[in-house]
Amino acid sequence: MVTLVLDRSNLELRADGAALAVYEGGERHGSIPLKLLERVILQGTIRLDTGVLGRLAEAGVPTIILGARTGRRVAVLIGPAHNDAAIRLAQFQKALDGDWCAAWSHRLVLAKARAQLRLLRSALDERPDARKPLFDAIEQVQAIIRTLGAEQGLDLNRVRGLEGACAAACFRAYCALFAESLNFRGRNRRPPRDPVNAALSLAYTLLHFDAVRAAHASGLDPMVGFYHQPAHGRESLACDLIEPLRPRAEEWIRTLFRDRVIRGEHFTEDKGACLLGKAGREHFYAAWEGFAPLHRRHLRRQCATLVAALRGPGDSFAVAGAEGADK
Repeated sequence: MVTLVLDRSNLELRADGAALAVYEGGERHGSIPLKLLERVILQGTIRLDTGVLGRLAEAGVPTIILGARTGRRVAVLIGPAHNDAAIRLAQFQKALDGDWCAAWSHRLVLAKARAQLRLLRSALDERPDARKPLFDAIEQVQAIIRTLGAEQGLDLNRVRGLEGACAAACFRAYCALFAESLNFRGRNRRPPRDPVNAALSLAYTLLHFDAVRAAHASGLDPMVGFYHQPAHGRESLACDLIEPLRPRAEEWIRTLFRDRVIRGEHFTEDKGACLLGKAGREHFYAAWEGFAPLHRRHLRRQCATLVAALRGPGDSFAVAGAEGADK
């Protein structure tokens, strides 16, 4: 199974029997059978008709359309819904259960904090020159993990406060891991204003897309979350699912810059927005397909665990980090 990425202007995608054909400037450049496609990423000015979208939907091939320059999500096509509506009904009921939402959120934030701690410790081994900010962040995250581990029955506001404190501590240290020339001073978005934030935003967008797809395929409603409460236009459950995976994506972005897979010259500025250019996106997408399989397996596993908990009695569920058990 493969991911099809189309990221050049003057491309056209056409249906060709049980395959999709790619044309450039009116000339056919090849085709790929629909049965081999796992997902499609379209960025830029790609021409296609409703017949292509219909074929993708019928085949259950999720498709994301990104802005030509910004990389922001414009639209997502998922395909037919899961047939078991009972799963979604159970999900809606639990979303109204404050105790369930608090317990789910507690486990989610604890899993994320443990993943953040792994990122910081890994960076400390590589970057003794950044020992002070990394060590300070490690101490703060460890204290938050102890609080989350020791205190049961935390309400949702308290959990959110601890998650916010943990994220702030990690990003203060994370800033020290990048070259001064990248001008990375902390998280910013809409638009991202430096190369690191532009890369992070694209990684989070693709990660979120995979979470929407995993939830939909499992019979869950991506819009109805437990930690992220339902909000207009937001797939809140997908936001929930990616929280423990964000540190892994952040570590991956760090390695892309460290190994110069993407570099400052791959980015341009336009009206205050930092944009990843076509050459940089080519490197980014190629590296993403090597990085993504582990978190995609995790998302499928986590959705299956959640479905089992929704079907069964009690509140027995687990939230694990991308590597498996949280330790």
